[in-house]
Amino acid sequence: MRERPALIWAAVAVLALVVVSVGLSPWIAPHPPAEQDLTARLAGPSAAHWLGTDHLGRDTLSRLLEGGRFSLTIAALATVLTGVLGTGIGVLSARRRGWVDELFTRANDVLLALPEMVVALFLVALLGTGFPSLLLALTVTGWTPFARLARALSYDVSARGFVEAARVLGCSPSFVVLRHLLPHLAGPLLGQATLRFGQFLITVGALSYLGLGVQPPQSDWGSMLAAAQPYAARSPLTILAPGLVVFTVALCVTLIGQRLAHLTSTRSVLSPAAPREVPDA
Repeated sequence: MRERPALIWAAVAVLALVVVSVGLSPWIAPHPPAEQDLTARLAGPSAAHWLGTDHLGRDTLSRLLEGGRFSLTIAALATVLTGVLGTGIGVLSARRRGWVDELFTRANDVLLALPEMVVALFLVALLGTGFPSLLLALTVTGWTPFARLARALSYDVSARGFVEAARVLGCSPSFVVLRHLLPHLAGPLLGQATLRFGQFLITVGALSYLGLGVQPPQSDWGSMLAAAQPYAARSPLTILAPGLVVFTVALCVTLIGQRLAHLTSTRSVLSPAAPREVPDA
């Protein structure tokens, strides 16, 4: 992989700008996000409305900032929950082996056979719309990549000399996991988390676009896309703005994640490891 540090730093800067802007939205938004001005429906960019207004006269920039709080928050929470759950399952599977490992393998195979979006759609439709249902659907469908990676890395690290030495010295299994196993898993799992964050962000936008995400009067980037679609020809910016933000944030996070994954894989190749055999998952 050819290194492009300028591109990576640009992605970090853009992502930081978006996160800070969204976090400070209650204070920096030029207008209340729900404030309507029917006399200024679908207005173009101006000094009062930098990105114009939507079909109800609401300021597009203010709604972008408010919608980002929902989209980024749920994507971040889903990443953390799936990361913790998947890592725990993967480490437990590799450490216990036997029927525990077999149960994980079968559950993983079942979830891999089903598209994540289809399962998420089914769960949200079953449980109802809203933040908790959406978060639960993303967690149920998104833990498998973390579990597979944690399981494979756990087999790898467990075969190394320092882990064997800790066992011989009588260290408890929990000490081995916390002191020797998890620190070696942190780098690759962090790279995986950044990649999954971008995927969760797109999934949240898609579900909200279909009306299964946040409900009015709240908004997020996906629901803004859906609301602006009938007026795209008259006011293209109302649909381009949220679409470009979703694309840009997902691209920046993916670039950062690929870089982290590359760095951690390079270190893994350079660090000595004992031969190991990882059962298929």
